[in-house]
Amino acid sequence: MKRKIKWGLAPVLVLYVFAVILAAMILAGILIMVLGHVGILDLGPFMAEMDFRPRLPLLGMIFFSVLIGTALAAFFSKMAVEPIRRLNEATKKVTRGDFSIQIHTNSIHELEDLYKSFNQMTRELSSTQALRSDFINNFSHEFKTPIVSIRGFAKLLKDGGLTGDERREYLDIIIAESQRLSTLATNVLNLSKYETMEIVAEKEPFYLDEQIRRAIATTEPLWAVRGLTMDVALEEVAFTGNADLIQQIWLNLLDNAIKFSHENGTIHASCTKTAGAIRITVQDHGIGMSEQTRTRIFDKFYQGDESRKQSGNGLGLTMAKRIVELHAGSISVTSQPGHGAKFTVTLPMIN
Repeated sequence: MKRKIKWGLAPVLVLYVFAVILAAMILAGILIMVLGHVGILDLGPFMAEMDFRPRLPLLGMIFFSVLIGTALAAFFSKMAVEPIRRLNEATKKVTRGDFSIQIHTNSIHELEDLYKSFNQMTRELSSTQALRSDFINNFSHEFKTPIVSIRGFAKLLKDGGLTGDERREYLDIIIAESQRLSTLATNVLNLSKYETMEIVAEKEPFYLDEQIRRAIATTEPLWAVRGLTMDVALEEVAFTGNADLIQQIWLNLLDNAIKFSHENGTIHASCTKTAGAIRITVQDHGIGMSEQTRTRIFDKFYQGDESRKQSGNGLGLTMAKRIVELHAGSISVTSQPGHGAKFTVTLPMIN
């Protein structure tokens, strides 16, 4: 089997230019002959004066012109393909795992658009790589910590010599950590399912205000024990969607507000209709969050700064965001350290 010969872009451009020049000269000669033959152009005097000797310098001049044109084409073709060479080298770096590469040009409009697309691609790949690394590190930590705890307390129970209270305490810790592992596994599986889901099935009409009230009642043991007060202002709003999925949004937002509220504080929940949209807010007046935390609060396993690292695995808000997106909505948060946080969910009126 013969090996296919591969040509560089610059030589190909030179050959194209050479072919164009040669073809143009041949066509021009043919055109002149045709015009002379039909009588449009009188070539008699010119042909009568021509003999063999003056043709040599004319042919030499033509050959020299073609040679100079081809040389200039070779010189400028290298400049023309240089941006493409740069893009090729940058692409090779990306294949080796270097996603920090950025390339710039202001010479050719089409190449500038191509470079912008390439730079956007590398930024997305870099962000994805960082998120994947964070996911692996955080998941390993979240999964390993309860296992280490369970193993440690199981060894203490096996060694014996413990009082009854100590044994009960250690067993309670093992049960709690086992539940934590079970919740983590469930949340990871659910998030994986939501991320691959494109169409929401089992949609049905229901009232959002009633669903939010049920979520508040469900979480009452959590907020009542901390002396929290619920300030609720819910308009009657009908919505069509997957009720089970939507319910998880309110449970996660309420759980988040309860965890980070101060004792005896107040949590506000509202549901209002606007022009073509439904807006639901859950606001607390607790510890708030920094700018860095606010920008990453919906990332997998992210639990913010040390002041926000409480019970949980950092997947609740990630799942809530994905569920909102599956229902063609959006979710946002506003917050300042020490001034609480306000989550706003916007859903389309017709879904």
